[in-house]
Order: sequence, then structure tokens, then C-alpha cells
Amino acid sequence: MVDSLGITSRQTPLHSLHEALGASFTDFAGWQMPVRYTSDLAEHHAVRATAGLFDVSHMAEFEVSGPQVGAFLDYAVSSWLSPVELGQAKYALLLNEDGGAIDDLIVYRTGPFQYFVVANAGNREPAWSALKQRAVDFDVELHDVSDQTALLALQGPKAYETLMRVFGLEVGTTPLADLKYYRAIPARFEGEPVLIGRTGYTGEDGFELFIDVSHAVALWQALMNAGGPLGLVPAGLACRDTLRLEAGMPLYGHELNATTMPVQADLGRAVSLVKGNFVGRDAVVEGPGFGAPVLVGLIGDGRRAPRADYRIFVGDVPVGVVTSGALSPTLGYPIAMAYVDPDYAESGSGLEVDVRGTRLPVVVADLPFYQRKKN
Repeated sequence: MVDSLGITSRQTPLHSLHEALGASFTDFAGWQMPVRYTSDLAEHHAVRATAGLFDVSHMAEFEVSGPQVGAFLDYAVSSWLSPVELGQAKYALLLNEDGGAIDDLIVYRTGPFQYFVVANAGNREPAWSALKQRAVDFDVELHDVSDQTALLALQGPKAYETLMRVFGLEVGTTPLADLKYYRAIPARFEGEPVLIGRTGYTGEDGFELFIDVSHAVALWQALMNAGGPLGLVPAGLACRDTLRLEAGMPLYGHELNATTMPVQADLGRAVSLVKGNFVGRDAVVEGPGFGAPVLVGLIGDGRRAPRADYRIFVGDVPVGVVTSGALSPTLGYPIAMAYVDPDYAESGSGLEVDVRGTRLPVVVADLPFYQRKKN
């Protein structure tokens, strides 16, 4: 597809289906993606109350395998991946030498000597380039399978029940009920291999399903047929953003970038210093400079929400900037994530956000803003 400026944008394998459903589209990382089908609020509330189905086939996927694959990934990314169990998934940061994030990843161990790496759509090329460069001294093979892989995210309290009802889906020896959070199992849909991860980006229970692009439409339709009677709805990127914001989950380009270090984003848990050397280790050990801003949550009053790039003040002194913000559909009040001076990062601290020339009071709050009730 070529837009009015002559810029080519890509489409997922489900694009025609989204058009038939009446979706509105937006450009995201060079892809035409469904931003909403009905309304942002309706889709957001459906994910919190029943379930929503997202097409996130724009994400990048890499297969990494070989005799030294564990040692390679331990060197290439921040997390300690060689000890993870078969079928386990782990969040990881792909750091540069200065300790900033090239991307944030989810890595699944899919075999004794094989891993499956999921990267952000906008960072496909830099992530792939970094991994290829770091693989030079290791006996490993890397394959970019992004163009052959579709990804559907089924999220919400009714996600499990929906998946159990899907006609044609056959799970292996591990029952779906026994699949724990941040674990994955191989399955088949109409004979086609599927990787099912109990992962997601909404703060709800849910699953992410990876399948060959040729079977993506059939899987989407089977999921909708199974979940429709339970309240499952198609959901777009607009509600995905408010859902992840409520759950305090970072978005690359907002809370993460190539100059912000993991400790500033409260992601120290994604960095292992005991595993040995890895790219960015020296910078991480040294840490950011004195007074470097740190990520916090903000809560406001009324209906006007702080938005990305709005400045934060104490009196006339600028002390930070908003990275993401919205009027929370679930909570009913404004929320935001922001980087602020560490002197003003304590929970309960009162600050002001400049919202188009008007100073609005906000209070520093712990993240996440929302947590689901777990069974």
C-alpha cells in the first residue's frame, strides 16, 4: 500500500478481514494497523471484563539455534537465558555499549538448543543487526522469520475459556490449564504448528499465538467463533495502549530508548550481573550519572490527562517530562508515566504538569496503576 505521500506501508495477513470488520487504521512502524473497530473505550472495557483479540503480526520474530545458543544470548542481551527451562519465556533488553536499550524483547526457549526471539516492529532492523553482529564469535544460526509469522494476542478474563473452545486446536502433552505465566507450549491448529505463550501486553491473563501467515485468517475466525458468545471482541492499538499504560508496561520510544538505562526505567530485574560479560555490562555497572531522571507513575484529578512530552514542574523549576498518559478507562482518572528528577520521585510527591499552558496538579504514584485479581 502507498499513502498520499508516496510512502509504502505494509499490511498484516489479516488486513482484508479488518477492513470487513470496519476497522480504522493508523500507520505504526510502517504498518497499516487497526487502531479501533468500534470505540477505544468499548474495546478497552471488553479486555478488562471479557476478552479482546489483537492482530499484532507486525512484530518481529527471530529463530536462534546452535550448540552455543545459550552462551550467545547471555552475551547478546541483558537477561540470563541459558538456564531457562524448555518452554519458559523471559523478558530481556537488547542493550548498546552505553547501557541504553536498542529494544526490549521476549525470548522463548523452544528447544534444548533453540530460542524464539520477539522484537518490536519498529526495531526489527536494529535488533536483527545487533544480534547478527554479536553472533560472529558463536556457533549459532539466526533466521529472521518475521515475514512468515503471524501473531494474535488473546487477552482478558475469558481468554482461557475462549482458547479451550477453539475448534481444530490441539494442544500437546501439557494441558492448557497447566500453562503458567511466561511459559509456552507447542500446539497445532488444523494441522499447522502454533506456539502458544501465556504472555501479553495488557495486564490481563491471556495468550499470544504464533502461526504461519497462511493460517492466520482461519485462526482469527476460529478464535472469534469460540469467544464471541463469551463477549470476545476484536481490539485495536488504541485500547492496547491504554491497557498497557494502566498495567505500567513500558513502550519503546516512550519509556525506553537508546539513551535511557534499565535502572532508570525500573527494569533492573531484566539485567543479570552474575552471568558474566554481556554487551552494555560495564555501563550498567557504572550506572547513570548523578541526578539522572527515573520513571514514575503520575495520578491526576478531573478529566484532562497529561500526554507524552508534556513538561513537569515544581513551582517554576522543570523537573521532568511525561512519556505516556491518558484518562484511564478502568480507573476513571488521569494517569501517566514520566521521567522525573530523583529528588521528586518519591510516591506521594506533589508535582504540576503543564497541559497546554495550564498547570494541573499530579501526585507521584507507584506502578502499576492497575493489577488484575488473580485466581
